[in-house]
Amino acid sequence: MKIAIASDHAGFELKDTIKEYLAKKGYIIQDFGTYSSKMVDYPDYIIPAAESVSKKKNNLGIVIGGSGNGEAIAANKVKGIRCAVCWNIKSARLAREHNNANVISIGARMISEKESIKIVDSWLKSTFKKGRHLRRIKKINKFENRRL
Repeated sequence: MKIAIASDHAGFELKDTIKEYLAKKGYIIQDFGTYSSKMVDYPDYIIPAAESVSKKKNNLGIVIGGSGNGEAIAANKVKGIRCAVCWNIKSARLAREHNNANVISIGARMISEKESIKIVDSWLKSTFKKGRHLRRIKKINKFENRRL
């Protein structure tokens, strides 16, 4: 499985930790930056990562910032992206099971490194439940296609 990963300066260290962890587990990681803790504008990194998922160049994506909110907003501007801000294991599991989130966002200033790894694992191990949730995703997709 191929995973896109990106961050702003606040998420840089956590991004590298998650990237290393996932690589050891056998995932193929494409790092969209940033590559230091020097201040940057998160859309410059998050949007290309999200586009790579939208265009099927990567299967999933993980974006990281200080709170994770701006990164999720930026990722969700890309057609076909369903990015959920995840703050614990349950929110990550439900993001996949109920929303079929293909990108997650983590707040490096909000969540410990250890908890962040657990969040990523929970999300990756979960599967979309379909059923009533699929009906809702189709409604979102219909609106998105009409809008664009």
